[in-house]
Amino acid sequence: MSDNTISSAVIIGAGIFGVSTAVQLLRRGVSVTLVNDGPVANGASGRSLSWLNSARMRSYPYHLLRMAGIDRYRTLSSRIGPVDWLRFDGALTWDADDDTNEIAAAYAHEVSLAYDARLLAPGDVATATPGVDAAAITGAAAIFNPGEGWVDLPALIDLLLMDFAALGGTLVTTGGRANVIVERGRATGVEIQTGAKHPADAVLIATGPAVPAMAAELGATILDGTPVALLLTTRPIDHPLKAVLNTPRVAVRPAPGGAFAIDADWAANEVVTLADGTYAVKDATVTRLLAEASRALDGHPALELAAYAAGRKPIPEDGDPVLGVLANLPGCHVAFSHSGATLGLIVGELTAYEMATGNRHPLLETFRPERFSA
Repeated sequence: MSDNTISSAVIIGAGIFGVSTAVQLLRRGVSVTLVNDGPVANGASGRSLSWLNSARMRSYPYHLLRMAGIDRYRTLSSRIGPVDWLRFDGALTWDADDDTNEIAAAYAHEVSLAYDARLLAPGDVATATPGVDAAAITGAAAIFNPGEGWVDLPALIDLLLMDFAALGGTLVTTGGRANVIVERGRATGVEIQTGAKHPADAVLIATGPAVPAMAAELGATILDGTPVALLLTTRPIDHPLKAVLNTPRVAVRPAPGGAFAIDADWAANEVVTLADGTYAVKDATVTRLLAEASRALDGHPALELAAYAAGRKPIPEDGDPVLGVLANLPGCHVAFSHSGATLGLIVGELTAYEMATGNRHPLLETFRPERFSA
């Protein structure tokens, strides 16, 4: 017997949050229309480092949510078997050798949570995880987290969309901008730029960095800390690195086919936002970022650029996810967060639960959108 209070939903945004929620709603027997302003994964999900983790220091509720997110990936991995786009080969992190170094404090915090962590001297790193140049490790120690991993979000989205289609979902990718329809004080559907209207019992806004502005148009406040991000993908090479690296100068993770995905905050800060909303990336930035990645890798391999993507990376101002129904607009839910990869499956599951049943899940109580207007 279904416990649903709704029979239909429209989701705006075909990134990981939108697609994951859509599949979960369909599994509950809710009719779903998923609308996007272009191809699926054309936003932040298509340019994410996608490191699966709950590392370093954050609130306990956020840690619990992230751990639930990692758990769902392990369940998925068990179900589908080995693939080249979802791996749990650990991650290694180190800090600069100055007053900003928090490795000791981060390690103590992770141990206090029973989070699998190993504090390693640079000379011991090779025995724990291959492919790292120990000379690149700044400070006295690095943390290796063996339970962490990475996912290629476009590949995951493609897999979820197979379920979406098999369960009878409707996908609209040519409608342009979408707006929530409000009638009698509640969300009753979505109208896309072509003029087509999609009525529904509930709506989810899962448009990544556009969520705060769309919420503002509906009278809700979500404070936004979204920066510009830059992700490089290299040409495939033969190299032993399996872990994700998070270092003061560069983050590196393996990618399908033997490639690497690379980013860094300093490189993103050099991206120029043009008047038309597009982004310009300097050749010098790309060259320096590839060089920083090479310096962190054993053997300092020559890394060649295959592609890059720049765009806004969704981050709420306080760093915590924004999840749940808008307090001022019944029937309209939002999903806006950093760490979209780690949270992708669990946010879809819990958002679908809340949309379908009308109940509030206790794991999301800390992350309600109304905290910004309290």
